[in-house]
Amino acid sequence: MPTVSKLEDHPTRWLTLVLATLALWMAGSLILDFVIMPTMYVSGMMEETGFTSAGTLIFSVFNRFELVCAAVGLTSLIALATTLPEKFSNRLRTITGLSFFLLAIAMIYTYILTPQMSALGINLNLFNGLTAIPDGMNQLHWSYFTLELIKLSLLGTILGWCYRNHSKLDITF
Repeated sequence: MPTVSKLEDHPTRWLTLVLATLALWMAGSLILDFVIMPTMYVSGMMEETGFTSAGTLIFSVFNRFELVCAAVGLTSLIALATTLPEKFSNRLRTITGLSFFLLAIAMIYTYILTPQMSALGINLNLFNGLTAIPDGMNQLHWSYFTLELIKLSLLGTILGWCYRNHSKLDITF
């Protein structure tokens, strides 16, 4: 029977990985939402004909980054659940469930909202400029914004729990 090293099974390492991954994800989301997109709006880039291509590229790359962060966070929380004593199990199940929602939001962004927004915004006629925002784009933007608020609140909840319990989990088995 193989033995597992206590070094590999230490819960603070998993918790540190969750903290680092989700903090990086939250920071990236805040920079995209409150720095990059407002800058593009103020500079007039959103009214250019090539904005849809640039937006699709930016969001496609960031959506893949979100999927990786959600998967690493969820996997780390599941691994953490296997190494913790019983007193942490109830709250950790709730936090793991919330991280499933984060993964679902990242999948909705990647496979539903971004492709639909890109399809609505693409201009297939090279001789006609985009004159108005396509029908349905505002509804997609509101859906994206609502999911973004939910995502940021879930990230904050999970990060808060992990940060508060980081020192409590510095235990040896």
